[in-house]
Amino acid sequence: MLTGLIAFPPLPLAKEKPPTTYKIPLPPVPDFAALEWVMGGWSGKTIDHDPPGDIQLRVAYELDKRVAVFRETVSLPATKAIPGMNESWMGILTATSGSPFILRVFTSTGFVTRYQLAVENAELHFTPDGGDHPPPGWLFRRVLARTDVDAMTETVEAAPPDKAFFVFYTAKLARAKAKAAKQ
Repeated sequence: MLTGLIAFPPLPLAKEKPPTTYKIPLPPVPDFAALEWVMGGWSGKTIDHDPPGDIQLRVAYELDKRVAVFRETVSLPATKAIPGMNESWMGILTATSGSPFILRVFTSTGFVTRYQLAVENAELHFTPDGGDHPPPGWLFRRVLARTDVDAMTETVEAAPPDKAFFVFYTAKLARAKAKAAKQ
């Protein structure tokens, strides 16, 4: 009968590997300096419809200023020539390597379109550039033109299938006043 303990030689200690550090290079932060004037809330009325329509626009930075988000509601009353319209849309503006800015627009009517955004002095030009689900055959483009420190015009043009662009509406917008904080 065996008594006592059996001794085994010590196991070698496993060498610890130094931790691996992974670093993912981040894309550069977009330079939105030329768009700074449009940031904030805007409201106004169409100037070429009778009765006038209402426009509400809000533009704000998101995700550590890596994107700008546009949100707009448009309410146009019916006229003899056009039916009434209530639509809202949201656009995500990003910088790309090919074009300075791309705006991806999602509408309350279900369309998903893409625009190239060009900055020309105090104007922002939105040119149609396809999209995941654009209005079949129709094209829309818009220009936001700064007219004063707290004022701008918005012109939206539409082109039916195989037709030329026409002015869909023009609106005068003023910067929305900040609401006073409750005391």
